[in-house]
Amino acid sequence: MPKITSLNDLFIEEIRDLYDAEKQLVKALPKIAKACSTDELREAIESHLRETEMQVNRLEEVFRSAGEEPKATKCEAMRGLLEEGDKLIANTPASSVRDAGIIGAAQRVEHYEMAGYGTARAFAEALGYEGAVSLLQETLDEEGEANKKLNSIAERHVNMAAAKEDIREMASSGTTASRSRSSRS
Repeated sequence: MPKITSLNDLFIEEIRDLYDAEKQLVKALPKIAKACSTDELREAIESHLRETEMQVNRLEEVFRSAGEEPKATKCEAMRGLLEEGDKLIANTPASSVRDAGIIGAAQRVEHYEMAGYGTARAFAEALGYEGAVSLLQETLDEEGEANKKLNSIAERHVNMAAAKEDIREMASSGTTASRSRSSRS
């Protein structure tokens, strides 16, 4: 990380981090979509991939509006979030349980992005980069909508389907929910 001595330096570092985060997502989202068991979740992930590609382009506009060339700084946080998602996919058979885990992992990514875009927007506003403010707000709104969509998919059907899979698993193994839960304590 370069030395940061001003709010402008901090702003540029924030958008460099976001730029790398979005580029990492563009690479990761196709694999995540393929791992989804339900069409609705797969379509939501694929739709967000198209949005993410546009967000990369929008960040390039943000750089130019601040008089900078687009350049990424490695986003270790996104790398870690995506690694956790990869581990979940690798260790969970295709099922509603895996879909519930994918939604949780994707929501952690959305929350990270919302924090970053909100921060960058606030810095741009303080610095008077009005063009950047509106571009960053547009992406922040999209990230919030993506999070709401994931939450809706989870609440409407994936979480209940995953719970039913647990019940079927417990019934086939002869355990009860209460006995199973009390043995975990």
